[in-house]
Amino acid sequence: MAEKQPQRTRIFDGDRMTWISPVTLKELLETKVKYPQAPVVMGNTSVGPDVKFKGIFHPVIISPDGIEELSVVNYTDNGLTLGAALSLAQVKDILANVILKLPEEKTQMYHALLKHLGTLAGSQIRNMASLGGHIVSRHPDSDLNPLLAVGNCTLNLLSKEGKRQIPLNEQFLRKCPSADLKPEEILISVNIPYLRKWEFVSAFRQAQRQQNTLAIVNSGMRVFFGGGDGIIRELSIAYGGVGPTTICAKNSCQKLIGRRWNEEMLDAACRLILDEVSLPGSAPGGRVEFRRTLIISFLFKFYLEVSQILKRMVSGTDHALPFPVLGALGIRKNADPKQLPQDPVGHPIMHLSGIKHATGEAIYCDDMPAVDRELFLTFVTSSRAHAKTVSVDLSEALSLPGVVDILTEEHLHGINSFRLLTKPEKLLSTDEVFCVGELVCAVIADSEVQAKRAAQRVKIVYRDLEPLILTIEVMSSKVGPEKQISVKQERPSNSKWLPKNRGFAAALVHIYLDGSVLVTHGGIEMGQGVHTKMIQVASRELRMPLSNIHLRGTSTETVPNANISGGSVVADLNGLAVKDACRTLLKCLEPIISKNPGGTWKDWNSVSSRGYESNMNWETGEGRPFEYFVYGAACSEVEIDSLTGAHKNIRTDIVMDVGCSINPALDIGQIEGAFIQGMGLYTIEELNYSPQGVLYTRGPNQYKIPAICDIPTELHVSLLPPSQNSNTLYSSKGLGESGVFLGCSVFFAIQDAVSAARQERGLFGPLKLNSPLTPEKIRMACEDKFTKMVDEPGSYVPWSVPI
Repeated sequence: MAEKQPQRTRIFDGDRMTWISPVTLKELLETKVKYPQAPVVMGNTSVGPDVKFKGIFHPVIISPDGIEELSVVNYTDNGLTLGAALSLAQVKDILANVILKLPEEKTQMYHALLKHLGTLAGSQIRNMASLGGHIVSRHPDSDLNPLLAVGNCTLNLLSKEGKRQIPLNEQFLRKCPSADLKPEEILISVNIPYLRKWEFVSAFRQAQRQQNTLAIVNSGMRVFFGGGDGIIRELSIAYGGVGPTTICAKNSCQKLIGRRWNEEMLDAACRLILDEVSLPGSAPGGRVEFRRTLIISFLFKFYLEVSQILKRMVSGTDHALPFPVLGALGIRKNADPKQLPQDPVGHPIMHLSGIKHATGEAIYCDDMPAVDRELFLTFVTSSRAHAKTVSVDLSEALSLPGVVDILTEEHLHGINSFRLLTKPEKLLSTDEVFCVGELVCAVIADSEVQAKRAAQRVKIVYRDLEPLILTIEVMSSKVGPEKQISVKQERPSNSKWLPKNRGFAAALVHIYLDGSVLVTHGGIEMGQGVHTKMIQVASRELRMPLSNIHLRGTSTETVPNANISGGSVVADLNGLAVKDACRTLLKCLEPIISKNPGGTWKDWNSVSSRGYESNMNWETGEGRPFEYFVYGAACSEVEIDSLTGAHKNIRTDIVMDVGCSINPALDIGQIEGAFIQGMGLYTIEELNYSPQGVLYTRGPNQYKIPAICDIPTELHVSLLPPSQNSNTLYSSKGLGESGVFLGCSVFFAIQDAVSAARQERGLFGPLKLNSPLTPEKIRMACEDKFTKMVDEPGSYVPWSVPI
């Protein structure tokens, strides 16, 4: 047997950069001396996105994967030492284990860290991101750094010159040269001390949603009394999300030392911190009044927590505060006792692609390998909301290797416009643009990366035009009822609300000699289970088991000119087409079946038939666009935190009329998904535009949708008893978007809760709350003494314009 070879530094050279992966601490230090400006990455969750989305270039990247000295876990008399290379998921597990072993008074810091680690990013990110990388990146919205800063944590550094220890304090977080890492130094580990008796720590955060999103404001707070007299001996408060770095209220805390922990101290502390932690009206991120209110609201929550613990400690009772336990319970009522067991329609058949989606085996476009001579296209879009295009310079982009061509308006033959139930819009516009994101030209290259690089090299010169209409108020001011003039606001075409379209659908069904059946239809499977329903339809019509029927992905090779997949009509239209095709095939086979009624599919010849369904002609206005209406009702119960604006869905009950459901499991899944989507629409998903008309919330980092944590703790879904409708597919009804509006039940429940909170404070006047009802709107509507402490900013240019 060959001896195991010692590991060596791995070097990967690319066209533009070099990736170096040392395997020993000595090699890492030598590499850092050779490339002092090279970033050190572990999970690449910070540097990677910067390179991909911000265009930051690093010629050399160092990745010390598998070095044991960077993954240490040491218990000392003063605290816990954690290696910088430990992932956040590993840190979470270690802290949970430490809490079980040590006395409770020592582990309050670890409890607070666990609280933030439970909401910081998602499981995938926590599995990759390292503790050291999170600290050294010093993101202004970091959840852990404010807490580590108030906890007197220290950083262990190492270089070729030796070891060094620095405090994790405000100077380090501000990257002051005297308190920062030197270019050749690396972070080895972090010391997190135990707490003393009469010392308390808490962590707070408020975000657009509960988990997997950057905090709007977060905070770490620590106080030490030294005894049960309630006199402050030490006080540390740090905030994230209120400046370019983590902000420590050092001066305010110093002035409060020696004061008693009471309401007079609280009032003074609020005013001191508001003066020290300033936030200008045009601060990036907006929500200035809300963020300033959160600063003192968090302090009030900390005051209440510590006051309760002090009372319990003085009285000798347990001082532990209960941690919330999150859970979810789903109850479904969907079984029809009259359903025949041999009839596939009406049974809750599992989604055919469900297992592949859950295991990651499903293949999407980006999973497909590139074919020979495949080209990639990237659009160049407008950066102005309303402007005249003076010139478009393509020379630099065309000079890049791999760029094949750049399509402009002149390259398009025929009509340069498209129309989808709206007025015609230009496909490519090189003359005048009416919104940020309008298509100007398209770069074609031999790789996606090169196409994107070339798109960035296209130089466009604009001349801004007026008017620049961004808000409903401005648009309304331009409309005079006596003049009958309508000014419409331009938006990117793919963000418009479109009416539902019903029309033409087709399906192709093959019966083969071996008895199997192949079904193809024009609907797009996007998780709603339309493929599963189509197989159930074919199974009933052809009177054969589901296992004999196969479905081919939607393609224009078999079903051209398919209708759009939307408007809750995909199963209706394509199901009727499949039904018609199957019945046509059976009719063709009747002579054979009549001669051999006891035969099998293998005894019959292969035949092919197309089925069509059409019920509305939008060009002539003939036909009926609606065959039915869908009815539903929802009732939601919520709780709100009047200090932060957070809300929690306790319970939701939904009852829907689906006619005779083809597949109750899929239909209830659609109802649940539509409700959550609607809940996001009315409570989370907010659009923010810059004063220049640029949409800020255009990616997952800014635009948030509901997550698992937003699902009601109890979700009850019931279907009304079956009802008959001869004009639909087996008397069923489409449910794709029907349940979206039911999400407004959460909106109105929150509105009632806000009204109740206001009434407790003697506010009985009218209240206007617009959708989406975000934490900011909830908190600012719950007016109290803290909202009154926050002065309105003076004259300023806002970061975002409310739409």
